[in-house]
Amino acid sequence: MKKDSRDRLRRIGRALLMIYLACLIYFMFFSEAYGRTDVSPDYRYNLVLFREIKRFLMHRDVLGTAAVLINIWGNVAMGIPLGFAVPLLFPSMQRPERTIILAFLASLLAETFQLILRVGCFDVDDLLLNTIGGAIGYLMFVVFWHIWRKKNGEKKL
Repeated sequence: MKKDSRDRLRRIGRALLMIYLACLIYFMFFSEAYGRTDVSPDYRYNLVLFREIKRFLMHRDVLGTAAVLINIWGNVAMGIPLGFAVPLLFPSMQRPERTIILAFLASLLAETFQLILRVGCFDVDDLLLNTIGGAIGYLMFVVFWHIWRKKNGEKKL
């Protein structure tokens, strides 16, 4: 692929990443559907790993399948685009540990803002699930990169 085509692809990718981040911010802090407009007078947090995951799985019949899917798989899915886009758009981030650490730090930042703003709940389970999503996104990038190289005979994206 020519350099100008690659640059254009990266610009489009960066614009899509910004749209993803804007949607993420909306759903985490402003979405009425997820009760984000109600600011709690108290700090809400979970610092016990797997507590909320177990609670959602144990009480899935009461909470409903949608709530379980949104809480568990939604948190994994939220990290996937970041894990895919970052190494694709920023070649210096193509090492797995960098992308996974960035996914964790981005999740930590979001969870910390939820705690400070008292919107939602700071949850270590969300940190874990978002980071797993980032790792899955990175693995998807690796598969994409190998297919790309094989098809185009290039070493770099």
